[in-house]
Amino acid sequence: MLQAIELTKKYGDQPALDNLNLTVNPGEVFCLLGQNGAGKTTTINLFLGFIAATSGEARINGTPVVAGDNRTKKHLAYIPEVVTLYPDLTSLENLDFFSRIAGFDYKKEQLEIYLSRAGLQEDAFYKRVGNHSKGMRQKVGIAIAIAKNASAILMDEPTSGLDPKATHDFTETVKKLAEDNKSVFMATHDIFNAVNMATHIGIMRKGRLVHVLDARDISSDDVQRLYLETI
Repeated sequence: MLQAIELTKKYGDQPALDNLNLTVNPGEVFCLLGQNGAGKTTTINLFLGFIAATSGEARINGTPVVAGDNRTKKHLAYIPEVVTLYPDLTSLENLDFFSRIAGFDYKKEQLEIYLSRAGLQEDAFYKRVGNHSKGMRQKVGIAIAIAKNASAILMDEPTSGLDPKATHDFTETVKKLAEDNKSVFMATHDIFNAVNMATHIGIMRKGRLVHVLDARDISSDDVQRLYLETI
C-alpha cells in the first residue's frame, strides 16, 4: 500500500531524506524511530504530497505521489501530533463534517459506530471537542480515518503528550486498524509502544533508514540499545 523507491529530498545540498526504500503492506504497522531532524516527518510529507521529492518515488497503492495531485489522497488519512478539529462542534459533528468533505453521507447511527470503533467513550459523542483531552481528539481523528475508509493511515508523533491510559487505548486501536487490513505508518519517539504495536520498526539517522526490524523478534530493550548505538 505504501512504497518508497530511492526516495530523496534535498534542501540545497543538504539531504533531509536520502535514498529511502521501504514497503508497508496492508495489515502492517511500521513505526519509524529517529531523532528530531532524522527525516521522519519529511517521509510522511512526501507520502502525503505536501512536498515534492528531489528524486525517487513515493507510491500509494501503486500510484506515484505527485505534489498537488489528489489521486492518491483518497487512499490516505493523516493524524498529526495535534489533531485539528472544530472546537465548537461536537465529536459527532466533526466526524460528520469531515466525512462529507471526503464524499460520504452517513446516518447518525453509523457515525456513532465509527466513534465507538475508534475507542471514544459514548458520553463524549455529543460534547464539544474544545473540551476534549488530546487523547479524545486523537480518537476522533481515528474515527475520521475509519469513516473515510482510508487504506493507509499516516501518523506523526500521535502518542506525544498522552497519559499512560490514553497511550494504551491508542495502541489497542492501532492494532485493530491493522486487523482490519489497514496500512499504518507512524513516526514516533516511543520505543516501548513501537515494539508493542508495530509489525516492523525502522531506525533513521540523518535522513537514512539504517535499520528495519521485525518487531515480533525483538524486545524494547534491544531496540533501545540499537537506537542509541545508531544515533
